[in-house]
Amino acid sequence: MKIVIIGPAYPYRGGLAVYNERLAKTLEDEGHQVKIHTFSLQYPQFLFPGKTQFVDEVPTYDLNIVRTVNSVNPLNWLKVGRQIAKEKPDIIIPRFWLPFMGPCLGTILRVVKRNKHTKVISILDNVIPHESRIGDKMFTQYFVKSVDAFLSMTKVVQEDLSTFDQQKPRLISPHPIFDNFGEHIEKQEALRYLKLDPEFKYMLFFGLIREYKGLDILLEAFAEKRLRDKKIKLIIAGEYYTDKEKYLKLIEKYQLTEEVIHVEEFIQDSEVKYYFCAADVVVQPYKTATQSGVTQIAYHFNKPMIVTDVGGLKEMCPDGKVGFVVPVDKSALAESIERFYEQTDQNILLEGIKEEKKKYSWEILVNNILELYRQTKK
Repeated sequence: MKIVIIGPAYPYRGGLAVYNERLAKTLEDEGHQVKIHTFSLQYPQFLFPGKTQFVDEVPTYDLNIVRTVNSVNPLNWLKVGRQIAKEKPDIIIPRFWLPFMGPCLGTILRVVKRNKHTKVISILDNVIPHESRIGDKMFTQYFVKSVDAFLSMTKVVQEDLSTFDQQKPRLISPHPIFDNFGEHIEKQEALRYLKLDPEFKYMLFFGLIREYKGLDILLEAFAEKRLRDKKIKLIIAGEYYTDKEKYLKLIEKYQLTEEVIHVEEFIQDSEVKYYFCAADVVVQPYKTATQSGVTQIAYHFNKPMIVTDVGGLKEMCPDGKVGFVVPVDKSALAESIERFYEQTDQNILLEGIKEEKKKYSWEILVNNILELYRQTKK
């Protein structure tokens, strides 16, 4: 079939772009004709909290990616909609992760559907955002009405969808494993690359740093006396999308400067493997969550996880099988870290990870998209 994906892709950076490109590659491998319409302007710079929206490296796959969509120009939405309508794709897959994108995507999709041929199957990252703003509900409703079927990656997102729609076809299809960051390397090699002392153990907090991701809870847990003499260090690898002073003050307050390795930048794709392979465990102390691409990178590199009991994280990380699920509480988090290092047979967790990750394939995702397409044709 002819399939169009609308959303972030090269040269834009981040998990959404990685996901869209990997999905396009799987669709192409299965014989479909795929084009990604990404942004000519994704966010106005004054709305973007990071240093840059773009990657420095070459794209991973040779894909048909065109930069056409301006997220804030209504004339552009009409133009792109007419362009895609003429191409008559069988399926459009818009990614929806932020209400801000509702007017742009909703308008494009309405124009495309005038061709009476194209079906719209949206992949929903979030329906109700982590950080709410005025207009969220209206923008989301506008988008939802333009879609024929929905694919959520966790139960919590599908439940949030029911606030806006209860009739259209929908399926849950877990976030597939991010397997495009290279193969697993030995821990010693990763430590040498990162110039880390092999005498220590390492936890990893990875990804863009936002308030809802709970880095403050992790720092307070890490400061507890029970962990101070364990020769454990914490790697914080990611760019701040929130005020970093709060976290720097906690590091200073608890005298953690020597125990924290602070890599305050967006980690390029080619370097991701070094951080995950250097770590013993990946910690996600989120205050709220839907699903997480970090979890799927951890699965790829066979890394145990400690996650909080929020959103879809406990669905993705069965407690006791691939790591631990704990309440959003610093003492519970500290206890789980101590338990991981002092009382846990990590080989048992490794076997659990290898078994659990089998359900997270890109082929399953594609099959579910095609099943939703069949349902829209009935």
